[in-house]
Amino acid sequence: MVFKRELFSPHEVKEMYPVSAKAAAVREANNAAIRGVLDGSSDKLLLIIGPCSADREDAVLDYISRLRPLQERVAERIVIVPRIYTNKPRTTGAGYKGMLHQPDPLSGPDLFKGLIAIRKLHLRALEEFGFSCADEMLYPENHLFLSDLLSYVAVGARSVENQQHRLTASGLDIPVGMKNPTGGDLSVMMNSIRAAQGDHSFIYRNWEVETEGNPYAHAILRGYVDSHGSAHPNYHYEDLTRLADLYAQTSLSNPAVIVDCNHSNSGKRFYEQRRIAKEVLHSAAHNDAVHALFKGLMIESYIEEGCQGAGEHIYGKSITDPCLGWEDTERLILEIAELR
Repeated sequence: MVFKRELFSPHEVKEMYPVSAKAAAVREANNAAIRGVLDGSSDKLLLIIGPCSADREDAVLDYISRLRPLQERVAERIVIVPRIYTNKPRTTGAGYKGMLHQPDPLSGPDLFKGLIAIRKLHLRALEEFGFSCADEMLYPENHLFLSDLLSYVAVGARSVENQQHRLTASGLDIPVGMKNPTGGDLSVMMNSIRAAQGDHSFIYRNWEVETEGNPYAHAILRGYVDSHGSAHPNYHYEDLTRLADLYAQTSLSNPAVIVDCNHSNSGKRFYEQRRIAKEVLHSAAHNDAVHALFKGLMIESYIEEGCQGAGEHIYGKSITDPCLGWEDTERLILEIAELR
């Protein structure tokens, strides 16, 4: 291991790119709207939507600018939370790891520039378009770089069993979605939610910290992969009723599930996300327990549909998992609002 250079601290980065009082108030209003959905005081639906991975500032902000007028059209039924996923887990360690590692996807890794790039991107989304966005908490110790900008955090399928992720989630002031693990064991996911809702003492960035628990930690169903490498969905009616039963056996606060329409639920067939979203809405309409539990959808979409192949450099097209294109995205959001 070679120590190349010491990076900025979260405090220093926040001082360089501060949040205005006006933007902070917008974020708090967004936070309240999201909490309202999760605690049942609002009957709106959360829609966490955007590229599989943020790759370049201009294209991501172009995409988010298109969501703004759509949010106004569906405001009575949907709370849109754009995905700006700036760091990506890689199963084998190879491949694009996100803007944090590689702020220019055509150049090599530069974590120094990456820290600045991801904060600027989230800050512009908030200040220019009024969206405080979602990101994946892949590295718990890095959350403080964005803690005053985000309104939602997801803990991924590969991280949900990790103690540091669970304990850090317990100290956040925003909702945290805990995905089922890649193998599909829902007890692992439920234990992670229980841990995140509990209070803890632990070491974080060389500090002894205490947390009070996060009452808005909740489940995300994303499908799973069996021991033979085959993908299986877990968004069907029977899966949702089973999860409702699991929640009923606990004393967890604010029971909630977000259904991830891509990943193993779609077998990474991105075009299936439209059908899956409608099926979940149909299931929720036919069972009171599922209706009470179901709080939203997670959808991967970008400007251009699909994903890029080796050697391609296409504006607004995913360089990781394939995504819905903009026309299908716009149509789906309006359809979800009608079905809701």
